[in-house]
Amino acid sequence: MSLLSPVVDGDGAPFWEYASRGELRVQTCADCAEPRFPPRPCCPYCQSFGSDWRPVSGRGRIWSYVVPHPPLLPGYAEFAPYNAVLVELADAPRIRLVGNVVTAADAPLDSVDPARLRIGAGVRVVFAPPDEQGLRLPRWLLERP
Repeated sequence: MSLLSPVVDGDGAPFWEYASRGELRVQTCADCAEPRFPPRPCCPYCQSFGSDWRPVSGRGRIWSYVVPHPPLLPGYAEFAPYNAVLVELADAPRIRLVGNVVTAADAPLDSVDPARLRIGAGVRVVFAPPDEQGLRLPRWLLERP
């Protein structure tokens, strides 16, 4: 079994298009300028249907994390224990993205010792090589390795 890939829908397609270019962008309301994630047609703050995709710095902090242990889906068992993090973006703190902290964009999921992870630790985004669907998943590097 291979690793899971995101399901790309019409609202989220631009996120993945920018990620394929190594850019982290979030959907932002064209009227009230509030960023939103996950992408959706209507702004939850002002109910506008207008939106833009604005670049963000790619820096953030670990808001939460888990370290999965077996039993796991078969494709993930060889990486256990690994981390799954929720990252709060520095320049859009209402936005939290899921990913993994790794040592390099192409490193395996278990490349960082889970004991090194801390809530609040600074991270920056990198993009994994394209998966089987051609998607480049955001991954995270510790700011202080």
